[in-house]
Amino acid sequence: MKKLYFGSNLKMYKGIQDTEKYLKKLEENTKNINREEMELFIIPSYTSLPEAVSCCDSQMIKLGAQNMCWEDQGQFTGEISPCMLEELGIKLVMIGHSERRHVFGESDIEENRKVKSALRHGIRPLLCIGETAEEKKYGISGEILRQQLKIGFYEIDPEECKNIWVAYEPVWSIGVNGIPATAEYAQKMHMEIKKALREIFGDNAEQIPVLYGGSVNPENADQLILQPAIDGLFVGRAAWDADAFDKLIRHSIHTYKQKNT
Repeated sequence: MKKLYFGSNLKMYKGIQDTEKYLKKLEENTKNINREEMELFIIPSYTSLPEAVSCCDSQMIKLGAQNMCWEDQGQFTGEISPCMLEELGIKLVMIGHSERRHVFGESDIEENRKVKSALRHGIRPLLCIGETAEEKKYGISGEILRQQLKIGFYEIDPEECKNIWVAYEPVWSIGVNGIPATAEYAQKMHMEIKKALREIFGDNAEQIPVLYGGSVNPENADQLILQPAIDGLFVGRAAWDADAFDKLIRHSIHTYKQKNT
């Protein structure tokens, strides 16, 4: 049975106190779930990270940063360097979230610089990829994902595959008005992603978990987790209540085990 991955990006929600309360509750709720079977991670706001690190057992919940500059230091006002994340003990960073790409104009080349920098500093990059509704309409979803992967992982040593995660989040499925992808569509895109990763890294690509994110909720989580090419769920607002997220995780694991044992 493969390990399943569950995580959430808190975006620009939850201040310091709310983040602490949420993490403590989530850790307590999930403490009896075997971490050999499940990887649980949460990506809070920057201002919450120091307190989050202090209140959270990293063996139970891995903490990540929502973004990172590719430079160690310099004249980059408003940016956060990998050295600053290292100082906090952060070992995971999200790179290329659709909001960074489409709201703040980040390019595939910038994401590649960040991936390289993260790996150089021993920080695991979680590269987010996804197509827009327009790209999906024109039938070029696979080409878009392939481009984001090939540029995002340009010049990355295949030996680093054990330190890389990928999240597929269709841009049209994210946010308040997002439309969830069907399990069949998600599976098809995950197969495209895994094929592209094999082209880039060879057999080492098997070490890279590929998570699905985009309006994951209690109604569709079970169908998604059963898809062979989906290794975990990157959950949005359905995860922002610790009790609800715990329930979603447990139900997904139970469903997966029933089908695969």
